[in-house]
Amino acid sequence: MSDAATDPDKIEGPTPDNALRAADQAARPEKVLAADGTPLKRSLNRALRMQKMRALLLIAPLLLFVLLTFIAPIADMLFRSVENQIVSTTLPRTTAALGNWDASQDPVPDETVFEALYYDMFLAAEAKEHTKLGTRLNYEETGISSLFRSSGRKLDDIGEDRIDALEDLNETWEDAAFWFALMSGPEGGEKDAALLDAQRERMAELSGHSYSGDIGFAPAAAISALLPRATRAYTAFAIFTAIDDGDVVAEEEPWEAVKIALSEDLRDPDSISALEDYSGPGAAELRAAQPVMADMPPLDFRQAFLDIDEDWGDTDNWQTIQIYSPSYTSGYFLNAVDMEKTPDGPQFRDEKERIYWLLLKRTLFMSLVITGSCILLGYPVAWILANLPMRTANLLMILVLLPFWTSLLVRTSAWKVMLQQQGVINDVLVWLGLVDDSARLIMINNQFGTIVAMTHILLPFMILPMYSVMQTIPPSYLRAAKSLGATNWTAFWRVYFPQSVPGIGAGSILVFILSIGYYITPEIVGGTTGTFISNRIAYHISSSLNWGLAAALGTILLAVVLILYWAYDKIVGIDNVKLG
Repeated sequence: MSDAATDPDKIEGPTPDNALRAADQAARPEKVLAADGTPLKRSLNRALRMQKMRALLLIAPLLLFVLLTFIAPIADMLFRSVENQIVSTTLPRTTAALGNWDASQDPVPDETVFEALYYDMFLAAEAKEHTKLGTRLNYEETGISSLFRSSGRKLDDIGEDRIDALEDLNETWEDAAFWFALMSGPEGGEKDAALLDAQRERMAELSGHSYSGDIGFAPAAAISALLPRATRAYTAFAIFTAIDDGDVVAEEEPWEAVKIALSEDLRDPDSISALEDYSGPGAAELRAAQPVMADMPPLDFRQAFLDIDEDWGDTDNWQTIQIYSPSYTSGYFLNAVDMEKTPDGPQFRDEKERIYWLLLKRTLFMSLVITGSCILLGYPVAWILANLPMRTANLLMILVLLPFWTSLLVRTSAWKVMLQQQGVINDVLVWLGLVDDSARLIMINNQFGTIVAMTHILLPFMILPMYSVMQTIPPSYLRAAKSLGATNWTAFWRVYFPQSVPGIGAGSILVFILSIGYYITPEIVGGTTGTFISNRIAYHISSSLNWGLAAALGTILLAVVLILYWAYDKIVGIDNVKLG
């Protein structure tokens, strides 16, 4: 039989299936259209999208403000806590050569490393970046900063006899135009664009900004193959001269490092054999200089650096450079938990150098004590304000808000005057006879002074949330409890207090987060035992300029706050926190 005879959907006529299908289509309502003829559902969706877009545009300034002032700084802090590109960008060839160095086999790297160090350091010294590198490494190994600073001033003395011999041979080696013609090659000749781009990128990494303009120079491919060291050094000189100094490359005599690189190339067997076939600019001068350079003793870069400063023979300094040569490091986080990176892996520092873990524990402990003190002192005040007549409560609220109208430094300094041994509180205790004049209480420059001063400063942040929540608790609840036979204490503890917990939670979170990040008050009244970890963060940002360690400490502090916030949410529930 055909498909038409067996398939119900293809049978024409009044079959039962066709009848049911026709009835279903008749019962189905027609599409509802909007005024413009489009389906109503589509029109409503378009209207909702437009409404959401208008709402987004209204909050866009706030979102942008939060992004720029909150999210972006946190992201920058997280990046700085692991960023370590200054070593690899300042000493690229040195760090590459150090990759195969083993301190257990040779306490001091070989000649190849010191030769790479010479060219890297010379360029860094011209760009004034070697001192920044020394400062960075000095965070890990004390003394490296002065090592880099002194070496940068004396690099010109390395190979001075070679430079004198080259210039005495022919005065053209002091001519800037001759050097430019030698390195540029014949006009219209092939250029080494790859080398130029590589050196341009190298200089951009070193200085922190890109060089995209024309420098008026491009190294010749032939001279680049013949004199690779000299071409690389001269290209770096040309980029620096054109971009940083703003001078014409053809009018400036190259650096001493370029001439040292030339002398090394003229001693290379490969360059010597290729020089016979070279016929470009400066061919006669190069052939005349080659035997002179060959007759001179080899330049010992290793001994030259040791003559500048014997600390270049210190294995610890080289291991520090090797350990921190990667672009990203965990060293800042290790330092933040009193550990350090070593060739044998992370290790704890000496007992006398472990301060950050102690500061973190002290910060958390004192923040919790301050929060508890604010709860004990603020709860009765908030209860009184919530249960007084509105007019009286408003007058007393002025006393709560009064500290906000006084400078933080003034309030902290006032506590310093009151708590010191010759201060107001001690004088009153001596006058009352409670304390002997020779045994005055020590209440300043310690944890007690920090807790007292910060409790006073943060107390309003605890009172206001609790007061706003207590205002919403109907007094009739307590009266109902008492009418059912509850005592005053039972009515308070079983009825009133549970309803005030959201205010306590809101105030506690606010006070704790504020106290854990305070550094001005602990700095003034805390002394050596009452300071917080935030004081060390401020110190590294403003004084030692160790921003990486400060960022790592800040990241750890942020992580601790988020963990405590998560724990509070699991135990109490963040949904139960209310501000009224």
